[in-house]
Amino acid sequence: MKSNDRLNRERALIRVTALFMSLVLLASCGIFGSGGSPADPAEGQMQGEQAIERFNGEKSRVITSVYTARKELSLTFNGMGDAETMERLLNELDKYGIKATFFLPGIRVAEEPDIAKSIIERGHEIENNTLNHLDLTKLGYEQIYKEIELANEVIEKETGVTPKYIRTKSGDYSDDIRLVAAQLGMEAVVNYNINPKDRDMKNAKEIGDYVARYMSRGGVISLNTDINPEVVPAIGFIGEAAEELGYKLITLSELVKNGGVRKPLEEIPGYDAAKLNPDYKGTPYELVYKANTRKKEIALTFDDWATDKTVTRILDILAEHDVKATFFLRAQGVEQNPNLARAMIEEGHDVANHSYAHQVVTTLTPEELQEDVVKAHQVITEAIQQQPLMLYRPPTGVVDEKTAEIIAATGYPQIAMYDVTTLDWDVKNSADDIINGVMKQTQNGSVILLHILDGIHTAEALPTVLERLKEKGYTFVKMKDLIQ
Repeated sequence: MKSNDRLNRERALIRVTALFMSLVLLASCGIFGSGGSPADPAEGQMQGEQAIERFNGEKSRVITSVYTARKELSLTFNGMGDAETMERLLNELDKYGIKATFFLPGIRVAEEPDIAKSIIERGHEIENNTLNHLDLTKLGYEQIYKEIELANEVIEKETGVTPKYIRTKSGDYSDDIRLVAAQLGMEAVVNYNINPKDRDMKNAKEIGDYVARYMSRGGVISLNTDINPEVVPAIGFIGEAAEELGYKLITLSELVKNGGVRKPLEEIPGYDAAKLNPDYKGTPYELVYKANTRKKEIALTFDDWATDKTVTRILDILAEHDVKATFFLRAQGVEQNPNLARAMIEEGHDVANHSYAHQVVTTLTPEELQEDVVKAHQVITEAIQQQPLMLYRPPTGVVDEKTAEIIAATGYPQIAMYDVTTLDWDVKNSADDIINGVMKQTQNGSVILLHILDGIHTAEALPTVLERLKEKGYTFVKMKDLIQ
């Protein structure tokens, strides 16, 4: 055993030494250090070596998350731990059926190529974590180029894989990094939107709970393999959270392949359907509480915003009962997780405006109120990639004649109210309270108000509400269809 270990060390030393010898000149430029002030690109050039010229083409894209309504996200790792740690990590990923993306430093791949090869053999993906696992934002253009280029060469030489993504040690990036990535033909610079901060030496459950709370469609989770040993047992908590949500953890390449490209706001028809309009006095408006109909038709509506766990549970319940609803969304939340709003659209529901910051409209100046309405309209439009339903529901349901005119003047003349409410937003109201309140108040043409908020009992009550209303002969329609 000792002789094999010695042989492996000697082989690794030979590979690393050969790499260092071929790049020795770069050491004087700080390539193998921890960073520092950018060096003059002209310094240290070998005789006959061509200087790296700054790329003047289009910068590479940046991936922080992926535009998708599918129940998929990516688990990514930075650095490369020792052989024992990596083996335990790969075993945990296998146990939970997770395919991950590993951003590996080129030097570590040169030192222990068998680890990198094992990652690929297990069905995972390898990408570029720079040559020396550095924060490239502190380096000059030529140094950045060499760090990325040489890492690519090492990874390809040792594994046969050509990286297409680059991530720095911290995940931070600059225009120079994006230019270099484009110059080297790489597809993207990768950041992340879910960071449980395992560097702070949190325990496995803390890491898992954080990821579970912020788990989202199209999300990119970032963990480190070489800092906190608790990352390995944290995989179990992450895998169980994904399974509970019905989400799949896949490689970043697959996530990108399955996702789409989000159009800029100005390219979406209807983005300007809501506008600031100071000439609001006398603008006609309609407060819609319910429909005047003899048909046993009702509209189910939800207000506000929540995490993927809560919203996905509600969407799944609606799908199981073949019910389409209207969601009035707080755009401040949508802005943080646009894919979740798009998922509502793709599942056949309507999405509408419930303000940006959820402030009581009667407490705002006309300018503040219109700015809030228009901002919410734009955020929701960009998130769902289409014009939302042109209904506005005021936070808390409070509105008066003046504020109704102010809202209508922006392009929202129909203000969506409701006739059935159970105060389900209050955690003190149990599932039974919600069920009984809905059943007692609902009649032909009713607009039912419920909420999507974490920690309340609405999702618990919803299946029974749907079943009992159907038993009474009610048919669910979207609010726009009910009030037409």
